[in-house]
Amino acid sequence: MTTIQKLCFFATPPHDCNYLPGQEATTLFADPRFPKSTRLYTALSDCGFRRSGEHLYVPHCDGCSSCIPVRIPVREFTPNRNQRRNFRRNSDLEVQALPPKFRAEHFRLYEHYLSHRHPGGGMENPTPENYMEFLTASWADTIFYEMRRDGELIGVAVADRMDDALSAVYTFFEPAASRRSPGRFAVLYMIEAARREDLDWVYLGYWIKSCRKMNYKNEYRPLEYFSDNRWHRWDDEN
Repeated sequence: MTTIQKLCFFATPPHDCNYLPGQEATTLFADPRFPKSTRLYTALSDCGFRRSGEHLYVPHCDGCSSCIPVRIPVREFTPNRNQRRNFRRNSDLEVQALPPKFRAEHFRLYEHYLSHRHPGGGMENPTPENYMEFLTASWADTIFYEMRRDGELIGVAVADRMDDALSAVYTFFEPAASRRSPGRFAVLYMIEAARREDLDWVYLGYWIKSCRKMNYKNEYRPLEYFSDNRWHRWDDEN
């Protein structure tokens, strides 16, 4: 019997959906008592799961399949004109891959980002404890990609390294630097980092067609999406 066959899953009671107003959501969690590992994370990600803190989860809503897992096959990815322009615009940034430790400077930027970009969104007034609980896990191989310009902290992109992929966890940045599109740059940088490490994919989490703030996820081509228990290649009709 394989590890996956031994693993149990638990569904939450219906709760307010964070993305679609007026709708209820149900989340399926891998047994929190089960020992987690990069190997398990890799296998579950290939089935559409994500990590939040110590937990691996997937949306499991009755009558709704709006949350679509998406990933970029990095060996086939070719940047479009806007993406090439973004790389040039951010060529003055120095990026350093750091271990997942608490850094007061990062946390201050995180607070600043949430207060400007997501006011009233339920993530305001974070503590150092819930900041680290959200972004890291004791069993995950997490990287903090720190972006600086002339020593000034511009942004931080958090990602998990799996056996065959990088998984984008969360990116936060200086709101005054929005014209640089640091979020787009972070994804492009992860694609190149995955290529250097000979990995296959960059996972972007869930895409929802009617959620405007997720529109950026379908600008990468080629793109794959998970549906009917397998990955499909995106087409322009999606």
